[in-house]
Amino acid sequence: MKVLADICTPFRLVGRSHVLFVLTPQLPIAFWLTELDAWVQRSQGFFEGKPIVLDLSQVSLAKPEFIALIAELKKRNIPVVAVDGVDTSLLDPDLPPLMSSNTRSSEMIKVADASHADTQVTAEDHPSKVTSLVIENPVRSGQSIVCKNGDITVLGSIASGAEVIAGGSIHIYGTLLGRAMAGVAGNAQARIFCRNFNPELVAIDGTYATVEDAPSHLCGRPVQAWLEQDSLHLRELD
Repeated sequence: MKVLADICTPFRLVGRSHVLFVLTPQLPIAFWLTELDAWVQRSQGFFEGKPIVLDLSQVSLAKPEFIALIAELKKRNIPVVAVDGVDTSLLDPDLPPLMSSNTRSSEMIKVADASHADTQVTAEDHPSKVTSLVIENPVRSGQSIVCKNGDITVLGSIASGAEVIAGGSIHIYGTLLGRAMAGVAGNAQARIFCRNFNPELVAIDGTYATVEDAPSHLCGRPVQAWLEQDSLHLRELD
């Protein structure tokens, strides 16, 4: 009599960290929402497909105000996946959950204190010890390049609607038309270097500028960006 061996189908469990973007409202909320609208207008599509954590640790809101704020963000198509810095008494099943300790261990990126990515390339696609990422091809509109642990070097251009996000510095040898965000893990020493500067947005450690904020004589020029005394500085490269 032939005995069949038991077949055990393994259940695959993969550990992976994720990039979370954090919004930190300031009082008065109405004024903060006006600033947020102006910021989104200058960088349209920024929040598409991005998980947003709402950090309310710097404000004290009653439950009706909290519900109204979530509704205002929803009207703006800003997807709040979790909240932080709030009393549990404010929460109910119809509202975003409180950020857990596991969520908090994910990489947190502070979005513009002012309070379309269909493809994402990350350093997690490479060996775990990789601390830099070199992109040889142009970054197309809709692409998102992420390296949370180090620098990113782009040999081509970054198209409008594309973004590059690095824990360290960003080096762009082509034209920057999209968004470049460096120092996202809290590295205020990070810099952005670009051969042809005409971005939708540049940011270092949560401090940002758009092309409208930049001096007009820098557009189309080789530029470096850095932080100094909590202000974002732009200067033409020699």
